[in-house]
Order: sequence, then C-alpha cells, then structure tokens
Amino acid sequence: MAETISSFWGPVTSTKECCEQNYAHSTYIAELYNTISNIPTIVLALIGLINALRQRFEKRFSVLHLSNMTLAIGSMLYHATLQRVQQQGDETPMVWEVLLYMYILHSPDWHYRSTMPIFLFVYGAGFAIAHSVFRFGIGFKVHYIVLCLLCTPRMYKYYIYTQDVLAKRLAKLFLGTLLLGSLFGFCDRVFCEEISRWPINPQGHALWHVFMGFNSYFANTFLMFCRAQQRGWSPKVVYLMGVLPYVKIEKPKSQ
Repeated sequence: MAETISSFWGPVTSTKECCEQNYAHSTYIAELYNTISNIPTIVLALIGLINALRQRFEKRFSVLHLSNMTLAIGSMLYHATLQRVQQQGDETPMVWEVLLYMYILHSPDWHYRSTMPIFLFVYGAGFAIAHSVFRFGIGFKVHYIVLCLLCTPRMYKYYIYTQDVLAKRLAKLFLGTLLLGSLFGFCDRVFCEEISRWPINPQGHALWHVFMGFNSYFANTFLMFCRAQQRGWSPKVVYLMGVLPYVKIEKPKSQ
C-alpha cells in the first residue's frame, strides 16, 4: 500500500511498505497486524533470556535474546508509524543481530579473542552511521543477505557435528520456520496487488514476523545447546509444558 496518509504520525516517509492497508483500524497504528505480530518474538526472547540467566549461560546469550527483543520492538515502532527514522531503527538492529550471531558462531575457534568483537563492534557502528547518512535501499537488503549467508556454513557445521536427535530437530525447526516465513513475506511483497483484491488479506508480512520470532528462538536454543556441549555442561533439550523446547544443563561442580 503506497498511499501517503496523514495521521497522528503525519505523512508516510518510509521507503517501503507492506501489503496492509494503512490506518485501517486506528489513527495511531499504521499497520496493525504487522505491529502486533512482533509480540511472539518478544515473548519467546523473554523466555530464552530467563532460561539463559537462570542457568547462568554466558552473557553472549543474554545479549542475543535482548537483541531479539530490541529488534522486535524496533519493528513494532516502524510498522506503527511508517516513518523513515523508525525504519532505520528497525533495519540497523537487524544487521547488529547478524553480527552477534557471527560472533557466537565463530568465537570458539577464534585465536585472538579481542580482535573479532572489536572488529564486529566497529563494523556495526560504522554501518549505523553510514545507513543514517546514505539511507541504503536495495543496498541494505543485499548487505543483510550476504551477512546471513556468511553464517550459513558455520551453522551447517554445528548441525552435522551434533549427534543429539532433539538438538538436530531444533536446527530443522530453524530451517523450516525460515523457509515458511520467507515464503509468506515474498508473497506479501510480490503479489500484493492480487492479494489486495481478495476478500481477506492473509497478512503475509505479519506471518513473516511470527515465523521469524520462532526462527530466532530455535536458532538461539540450538546455539545454546552447541555451546553447552563445548563447555562440557551435559546439555539436553527438554520441553516447557511439553511444547516449547529449551536447553537444560548440568555444570561440573568446579564451575
């Protein structure tokens, strides 16, 4: 929906919009479904954060779950306002989050421990400044996809070296939710004109948010399992109320 509508937030200034009618339900929320669909991500990240803190996982995982929550909140603000500033507040944390995943994936084998976090921090700060000045469009998307692809070989390596069946299932759930979310997001973007004529809009971008919330949770949980194995913490995958998987560990008494 590319129309520019004046509302509580003023005219739309973002460079992209989704296939949801602007301000159809409230003058305060531009895209209602795309806004509230970020709530599952926040809830799942909160559950992951509580588990990481309760079992005293390394701080990197607490930061990772907080990063998921921050990204979801930024996305809510963007879709609620459709303002350019909020759009950058949504896009920049996306890059920061991938950089954090790169650190968690590669840090166990990184021989110079201080160089990689410093490099990633400087890179993330530099991108934030450049994005605010040049306001990347398609360049942002290409850059984000490249960063995600750089994480793929390492994630696959973790998968093939993991013997636990339930942990492997987490990786499969990660891949499945990624593919489903991408499919809904792609259809929402490419077939918007046709979808707009349907009696009911399936809200593909909102479904993308929901699936990616679970995707992030499964990725985080799988990485927590792999890291616990590296540390010798005897991890196992258990289920909260028989539904939601999480990692339970037993640290040696010396730790």
